[in-house]
Amino acid sequence: MRDAYHEELDSLTDKLVEMTRLVRSAISRATTALLDADLQLAESVISRDQEVNAVFADIETSIFELMARQQPVAVDLRLVITALRMGTDLERMGDLAVHVAKVARLRHPESAIPAETRSTIVEMGQIAENLVTKAGGCVATRDVDMALELEADDDAMDKLHRRLFRTILSKDWEHGVEPAIDITLIGRYYERYADHAVRVAGDVVYLVTGSRPGPA
Repeated sequence: MRDAYHEELDSLTDKLVEMTRLVRSAISRATTALLDADLQLAESVISRDQEVNAVFADIETSIFELMARQQPVAVDLRLVITALRMGTDLERMGDLAVHVAKVARLRHPESAIPAETRSTIVEMGQIAENLVTKAGGCVATRDVDMALELEADDDAMDKLHRRLFRTILSKDWEHGVEPAIDITLIGRYYERYADHAVRVAGDVVYLVTGSRPGPA
């Protein structure tokens, strides 16, 4: 019975890692759809979000059943609590990738990204992928040092977000209000995606040490 119990706990970790893989793919494809005005790719991000939701629903069901049947305590209880928190953050990351894809879909066949913001969006997409890859590694290995590295990566995302604002507020901006709104929203989606990745890493730190590194 105890072996089965611990297999169920290990399964939570496996499902969380699977969620990180799915939301990494989502933000990667959403970024490409945005930059290339690729409608088909944008639609695939939107439609496949149900895969992320299904894994999260499975995690929730497993957690509720574990709580009811096993009444976990100590480290096991921390694992169950953090799994629910991490699953929530990862599900939200999937939603944010969908938001990016919807902007690409809305502006198709044109690109929503003016030329002067393109390099910044490329960098934001790369950092987002790097963050979720590291988060997945932290979840799989419970590597506290790696988890703490995510704060620095998130700082880089924040700097890029501020760069976008400087661009659209510049006197040289000549694209009008609608593209400025698009860029503002897109920047916010990437920033929030990064924040959720940092929260996942913070939960790994809490799981291992019993304390949190600080608010994300």
